[in-house]
Amino acid sequence: MAQVVVYKLGEMTQPPKSSRPGRLLGVFHEIEKLKHEPVSAGQLDPKAALLRSWQSNRLAHTYADLLDSSRYRPACLFFLEDIYAARDFSQRDHDMEQMHDFMQHFIPETMLHPLSVTVELHRLTNELDNRLLDALVNRLGVTDTITPELYAEGYRVCDNYAERVQQIDLIHEIGRRLDGIVRSPLTGAMLNVAKGPARRAGWTELTDFLERGYKAFKHMRGSKYFVETVRKREMRILDRIFAKHPDPFGPESGDHPGSPSD
Repeated sequence: MAQVVVYKLGEMTQPPKSSRPGRLLGVFHEIEKLKHEPVSAGQLDPKAALLRSWQSNRLAHTYADLLDSSRYRPACLFFLEDIYAARDFSQRDHDMEQMHDFMQHFIPETMLHPLSVTVELHRLTNELDNRLLDALVNRLGVTDTITPELYAEGYRVCDNYAERVQQIDLIHEIGRRLDGIVRSPLTGAMLNVAKGPARRAGWTELTDFLERGYKAFKHMRGSKYFVETVRKREMRILDRIFAKHPDPFGPESGDHPGSPSD
C-alpha cells in the first residue's frame, strides 16, 4: 500500500499537468516544500542480507561478460550496488514512494510512468523476496548458507512462476523506457535543477540514487542489448528452475562469447 503523503504547498496553486519544459522545471522547486520523513535505518536482518548477497553474487556471475564491458559495466554495478546490495534501503525506498505520490500531481503520466513502474517493481520484488526468504528459512532450513540447489528449490516452494515473469517484464519495461528518457536533454536538465532543492530538503539518498541510475544508463549509449540480454537470461534461468534443470544458473552456449561491443 502506498505511503500517505504529507506536504505543504504554501499558497501555491497546483498547476495543471503539462509537458512544457519551463513549467516542469519550475515544479521541481516545490520539492523544498515537500516534508521529508526520516526513516530509522538499522542493520539489515542477517538472513535477508544473506539472500541479497547470494543474489548479487549470482547476478555478477550471470552477467560477467557485461561487467567486463566498459559500455555496460556501470549499469551492472548500479544493479549490484544500488538494488541487490546487502544494505538497508528503507529511507530511499520510503522516499521513492513519497516522491512518486507527490509528483503525480504535477507530471504527465507519460513522463512519470517509469517511476510508477519502478515503484511497482520495488513492491513486487520485496514481496517475492520476503516469500522466498520465508521458504528458504522456514521450509528448507537455511541458516547461514544458500546453495544454488536450495535457492532453486525455494523458487519451486513459492510456486509463483507468473509473478516472477511479471518481475522480469517490469525490469525490461523500465530499461526500455529509461533508454528513451536518458537520451532527452530535458532529463539531465530536470535532474540538475531538482537535485539542489531536493538535497536541501533532505532527499539526498533518493537524489543520489536517481543520478547514479541516470548516469549508468546514459553511459551505455543505448540499452537495447543490455535489457534484452537480461530478459533472455532471467527467463531461461526461471524456466530451468521450474523444469528442475540440474544447473539452472549455468551459462548457455553462446552466452559469453567475449565482451559485448564497447
